[in-house]
Amino acid sequence: MNLTTITFLPGGDGHCLYTEAIDLQAIGALEIRRATNIEFCDRTQQWEVRHAQTNSLLFQDASRQVCVAWEYENLQ
Repeated sequence: MNLTTITFLPGGDGHCLYTEAIDLQAIGALEIRRATNIEFCDRTQQWEVRHAQTNSLLFQDASRQVCVAWEYENLQ
């Protein structure tokens, strides 16, 4: 089972991986930023998870689904 964790800061802001499992807009206005980009690399024939701001490689695998699961487990 995948659980969604929302971390609330003292000022009231919450942080989590976006999910449609719960209506996040019901608790307030959303400000959404990408944490990673998952794209296929022709050279390595692997899917790559890269940090959205620095473009550094975080993880790679032949399966996009494995990369999405890695993102969920490691960025939550």
